[in-house]
Amino acid sequence: MAERQLKLGIFLQGGGGHWKDPNVRADGAANIDAYIESARIGEAGKFDFGFIADSAYISEDSTWPFLSRLEPMTALAAISSVTTHLGLVGTFTTSYSEPFTTARQLASLDVISRGRAGWNAVTSALEGVARNHGHDKIHDHALRYRIAYEYIEVVKGLWDSWEDDAFVRDRGSGVYVDLHKMHTLNHRGEFFSVQGPLNMERSPQGRPIVFQAGASETGKELAAKHADAVFSTWTSTGDLEEAQNHYKDWKRRAASYGRSPSELLIFPAIEPIVGDTQEEADALYKKSLEYIEIDFAVKYLSRYFSFFDFSQFPLDEPLPDLGDIGKDSFRSTAEYYLRIAKERKLTLRQLALEAANPKGDFVGTAEFIADKFETYFTGEAVDGFILKGTHYNQRRFVERVVPILQERGLFRKEYESDTLRGNLGIPYPANRYTEGKVLS
Repeated sequence: MAERQLKLGIFLQGGGGHWKDPNVRADGAANIDAYIESARIGEAGKFDFGFIADSAYISEDSTWPFLSRLEPMTALAAISSVTTHLGLVGTFTTSYSEPFTTARQLASLDVISRGRAGWNAVTSALEGVARNHGHDKIHDHALRYRIAYEYIEVVKGLWDSWEDDAFVRDRGSGVYVDLHKMHTLNHRGEFFSVQGPLNMERSPQGRPIVFQAGASETGKELAAKHADAVFSTWTSTGDLEEAQNHYKDWKRRAASYGRSPSELLIFPAIEPIVGDTQEEADALYKKSLEYIEIDFAVKYLSRYFSFFDFSQFPLDEPLPDLGDIGKDSFRSTAEYYLRIAKERKLTLRQLALEAANPKGDFVGTAEFIADKFETYFTGEAVDGFILKGTHYNQRRFVERVVPILQERGLFRKEYESDTLRGNLGIPYPANRYTEGKVLS
């Protein structure tokens, strides 16, 4: 078995940062060149994948990055044409879309990119998303996840519509395709009826990689059964033991479904800031705060609570007990912010700034950050990290931290594979029909 290696992802959300920062593209959220710049930084650093988050709802309370930004599938298809190895992961909802459409779009991206597509399957946690898709209100948390279970099963079933060698395209014999290697899904379930088959052949990686970000108990079980990787946020606490416990829990859950724990990878999102000295790194972080208005920060916080009106509370007094607000929105994130507000007696101003521009545990010199990475990785608290931040900070990380990780033997110097699945070290998926595991 190959030696375990650190995995890295990079946010492609227009380069991050605040639009008022003169070093940031003001229109980055809607400018494909900004996305491509992050993708090229990631590929130069031999990162495994780039990631685009998404939500299909805005209002007058939305913060500026959400008001005009590129739809993931369109942006990733464009990025695929200017990259060769970087994985391409986008967010698509299971609550307000059709499985056949999602399966076809992602399978097409997978073929276009020659095996580099990934799907962040989300259940959608904002009330307005439902209203934009013909519903009066958002599904409650439990129902959203029941739908997601069936949705992902259907999509995976459609991705298995064709066996690997079905498309012969032999001019000599006149055989274009072996139709005996086509499989029709014929799914009829609680929420979806989908006939199939999918009109797209399998890609070099078999099917796209599935990511999941829900950290509730239901979300964890969904990931343990269906996901190849998890986006996690718990390292923001800086507590190694807590991170290790979360990591063990994810792996245990995967094993309970008969899976190898190594086939579920854990990726917390962080925003490293690299300085020549600790003082310079701290100053760079402090400088970034100059561009964060408190109104922006409060709005940013409110999004995790389906735009709960936090402005009713004084900015500089501890928040009162807020009960279970957010239980049907971004539940795990909302619970986290409610918990730290209570434990640390944070004011609204402090909590909002922590949500909008957290300092985190990765601000320092290149050696300091590399040490942190090594501690979390070798201590089996993570399988990798996904990096947020401005182009400037992303580039500094690649130029200064990545070489240290490579010298220590923790991270690749060259890509091992042309596919996302191959670089992540996740086994090629067998076709369920050849295994006799037909979805009922």
